[in-house]
Amino acid sequence: MLVPKKNRLLVYKYLFNEGVLFAEKDFNLPKHPELEVPNLQVIKLMQSFKSKGFVRETFAWRHYYWYLTNEGIEHLREYLNLPSEIVPATLKKSSRPPGRPMGVAGDRPPRRFEGGRGYGDREGYRGYGAGGDDKAGAPGTYRPAYREGGGRGGFGRGAGGYGGGDYGSAPGAPGAPPAV
Repeated sequence: MLVPKKNRLLVYKYLFNEGVLFAEKDFNLPKHPELEVPNLQVIKLMQSFKSKGFVRETFAWRHYYWYLTNEGIEHLREYLNLPSEIVPATLKKSSRPPGRPMGVAGDRPPRRFEGGRGYGDREGYRGYGAGGDDKAGAPGTYRPAYREGGGRGGFGRGAGGYGGGDYGSAPGAPGAPPAV
């Protein structure tokens, strides 16, 4: 695809400055959201860069994402006549002030379960005593009955198939009460 040199330079400069570029997969979009270039031209230029190994492409949720590789940085530096001191934003060190070192409590409030107030190491969990060994449970002879008389059980709303209850069952049907 033929891309005007003005548009090509805009895309290349943006890519070099940021180190990354994105575009929605919409070939009819009149212009790219960040650049004054048609979206199709951005996609095709990056497709060319991808085939040459200058960018790495990722696609997610109808969006292309391109990340500049080291070969791409060298190529754009040569194409745009930039000195080696200028680097993309993705390679620049952040100028954040260093935070406090990890592991120092400092001004942080104490943890919720420290100090013996709560259940530090799960003692007291589910009402266990201080020893934690006296686990309460059902006795070995416990047999729950879900129906009166211990008849046929069933799952869900039913009573275990047709004819499970006294009402609505035809005489002589399996499980029906005997006719008097």
